[in-house]
Amino acid sequence: MDDFLDLPTLIAIAVAVFVLFRLRSVLGTRTGNERPPVDRSRSSTLDKTGGQDNVTPLRPRPAEQPDLDAERRSRKLEAEIDQAAAGNEALATGLRAVAEADPGFTPKYFLDGAKQAYEMIVTAFAQGDRQTLRNLLEKEVFDGFQKAIAEREAAARTVDFTFVGLPKIAIVQADYDKKTVSVVVDFHAEVVSATRDKDGNLVEGNADQVQIIADEWTFARNPKSRDPNWKVVGTSQLD
Repeated sequence: MDDFLDLPTLIAIAVAVFVLFRLRSVLGTRTGNERPPVDRSRSSTLDKTGGQDNVTPLRPRPAEQPDLDAERRSRKLEAEIDQAAAGNEALATGLRAVAEADPGFTPKYFLDGAKQAYEMIVTAFAQGDRQTLRNLLEKEVFDGFQKAIAEREAAARTVDFTFVGLPKIAIVQADYDKKTVSVVVDFHAEVVSATRDKDGNLVEGNADQVQIIADEWTFARNPKSRDPNWKVVGTSQLD
């Protein structure tokens, strides 16, 4: 018994008791009613009172940040309008009205589409492609193109046609009448066109020479329609 209670053993027991007491005082005991541990990422945003109503975010919430993308789009749109209008205030006002009614509209984007539409339409007309024309032209305009194609076919004439390019294209008018947005565009196109009779004789144009054709077309659409496509609602030749 005396050997068991020697001095080293008594010291070890005393140290163990002291350590257990210190751990208890630091960690405490669990009763089942403890508050859940605080998320460190959340606690860093609380003020000294710990109140949830006094949160101080490290950076503004998304809702509090200015819509930089919208601001950039607005500045870009205004720059495009200024460039397209070239000092014509009436045209600039019309373009702004169209853009306000049709949020997807920008002068540059529209002109890119107008170029493609023009090439498709004049090529389809030369080839007698009625389906393509029907998709891109308003009915009254299509009927005019259709009539010209029918007369050409009745005369047994064919057209050799090559679209070369569009050296000049410009918006000259824009408007919104509370129901329809419309944009008028002047085209100056380079083409090679030769119309031949049933025997292959040249009737009009020149198969070996580029010529300039100048047209003024009006495009329109209902901005409230689910159909995003513009259609040609009027055409005329420029002098």
